[in-house]
Amino acid sequence: MSAYQIFEIASLTVLSAILILDLLLVIKRPHVPSMKESSAWVAVYVSLALVFAGVLFAMGDTQRSGEFLTGWLLEYSLSIDNLFVFIILLGSFAVPHALQQRVLMIGILIAIVLRGIFILVGVQVIESFAWVFYLFGAYLVYVAWKQAFGHDDEGGAPDNLVIRTLKRRLNFTDEWHGAKAVVRKDGVRFFTPFVLVILALGTVDLVFAIDSIPAIFSVTTDPFLVFACNIFALMGLRQLYFLLGGLLERLVYLHYGIAAILGFIGIKLVLHAMEANEVSWINGGEPITWVPHIETWHSLVVILVSMVVAVVASLWRMRSLDRTDATQADLRDDDHERVDV
Repeated sequence: MSAYQIFEIASLTVLSAILILDLLLVIKRPHVPSMKESSAWVAVYVSLALVFAGVLFAMGDTQRSGEFLTGWLLEYSLSIDNLFVFIILLGSFAVPHALQQRVLMIGILIAIVLRGIFILVGVQVIESFAWVFYLFGAYLVYVAWKQAFGHDDEGGAPDNLVIRTLKRRLNFTDEWHGAKAVVRKDGVRFFTPFVLVILALGTVDLVFAIDSIPAIFSVTTDPFLVFACNIFALMGLRQLYFLLGGLLERLVYLHYGIAAILGFIGIKLVLHAMEANEVSWINGGEPITWVPHIETWHSLVVILVSMVVAVVASLWRMRSLDRTDATQADLRDDDHERVDV
C-alpha cells in the first residue's frame, strides 16, 4: 500500500469522525450559534483544509497539494452561492431558530451523498468519453451567463414542482411540531413543514451538484481529491450560514464573481477537451496543439481575484449607500428644524 493510499484512508476516517461529531452536537445541543462560536468552527474547518494541503505538500506531492487547494477554493466559492438559497428557504418555511442547525446539517449531508454519487459517475464517464469535457465546458459557460445576466432559478424556490406535487397529494400541517416529520390529528396522518424544507434543500443540492462537479473536474479528476474538496467546502457551510447570514444579502456583486469563475472554468474545460480531442469531426479526430494550456495556478489566481473583487466592490457599494442614507437623514432633520423655527 502506497503512502498516498494510507493518507486517503486516514483522511476519510478523520473526516467521517468529524462529521459524526458535528451531527451529534447538532442533535444534542439544538441552538442558534453565536458569532464567536460560528467563527471558531469556520476557522477550524479552514485550518483542517490547509493542514490537508500541507500534508500532501510535505509528502512531496506538490501537484496534488496545489490541485486540492485550487479545487477547495473553487468549491468553497460555489458553496457560498448555496447560502443565498438556504437563507431564502429557511425564511420561506419559517424554520424555528432552534431547528435551523439540524435542518442545515441534514441538507449538507444530502449534498455530500449526492456529490459522492455524481463524482463516481463523472469519473467513469470521463474515463470512457473524453469528449464530455466539451459538454461540461459549454454547460458551465451557460450557467455563468445565467448567473450574471439571467433570473433566479425556479429550483431554489420553496414552491418548486416537487413541493407543489407533494402538497396536492399528501396532507401537510402549516405549523411546526419540533423536529417531527409526521404527526396524527384525529387519526389522520399529517406531514410537517420539516419534510418540505428537507425536500426543498435536497432539490437545491441536486441543482448545485450538477453545477459544481463539472467545475471541479477542470482542476483534477482524482476521485479522492474531488471528494475531499467537496467535503471541506461543505463542512463549514452551516456555521458560515450563521456567520454571514445578513451580510450575504448585501454582497450584491458576489454573483458576478461566481459567474466569472464559472465562465473561466467552462472555457478551461473546452480548451482541455481540445488538447485531448478525439472527436472525429473536430480537427480530424486529432488533438489541437495550438490552444493555450491553463495551469492549476492560473485557476487559483482567477478564483481568488474574482471573489476578492466581487466582495470589495459589494462592500464599497454598501458603504456608499450607507453614506447616502445618512446624508439624506441629516437633510430631513435640517428641514424639520427649519419648519419648527
